[in-house]
Amino acid sequence: MEIKGKVWCMFEQSGTFKNEFKKIGIDAVDLDIQNAFNETDYVKDLFAEIEAAYDGKESIFDKISNDDLVLAFFPCTYFCGVSQMNFSIKATIYKNIDIKEAIEKIIKRIRQREIYFELLNKLVGVSFQKKLRLIIENPYSMQCYLKGNFMPPTYIDKDRSKRGDFRTKPTAYWFFNCNIETGFTRQQTAKHKILIHNHIKGGKEGQGSIERSLISNDYARNFIHDFVLGKSQPNISRTLFD
Repeated sequence: MEIKGKVWCMFEQSGTFKNEFKKIGIDAVDLDIQNAFNETDYVKDLFAEIEAAYDGKESIFDKISNDDLVLAFFPCTYFCGVSQMNFSIKATIYKNIDIKEAIEKIIKRIRQREIYFELLNKLVGVSFQKKLRLIIENPYSMQCYLKGNFMPPTYIDKDRSKRGDFRTKPTAYWFFNCNIETGFTRQQTAKHKILIHNHIKGGKEGQGSIERSLISNDYARNFIHDFVLGKSQPNISRTLFD
């Protein structure tokens, strides 16, 4: 994929992918409602921006051209496997409250998930309306909500640690108005985080934890070369998908 314009890293505040793109001469910006790393170039309520763009109103998407790329790390707050367990009244988080209160909390989660899922689909709609190139990222474990309710992903990276990330969890990518490249850069790191229990909390309810943003620089670099650019890296071997 050739990027003549800019990469818009949505729902990223760490600067990880943004800065890896910049290292290879591709302009990139971070957009998020939070700015804990002082890397967010556009502090925006992206949900509101998606709604506005979908309805044909003025939004940040008006700044994005067909030569650009949108890389969206859409919040998995109500989609990931761990979250799905909290839709059951048997979940441990409800063990110290009565059944009615637990059910009320579950109903609230259901309604919030509907909002997030609607926004995810509207984001896809915006990409088609404006003919924008879009890549969406989300965790893809066995229990995740998107597996049975969203379109099949373009590619599932079954073990991110093989490309140099801290985590081994499966991650899915959806490519819209662009094609995925076919390469695999193997880079094992010395230390992996298989499960993360102590997250740094985000801001308002529904926002992801800050630690969720911490994908490794190595993985970001390898992802860009393998999936986006389709280019080999100096002194690093690149093969077909494993």
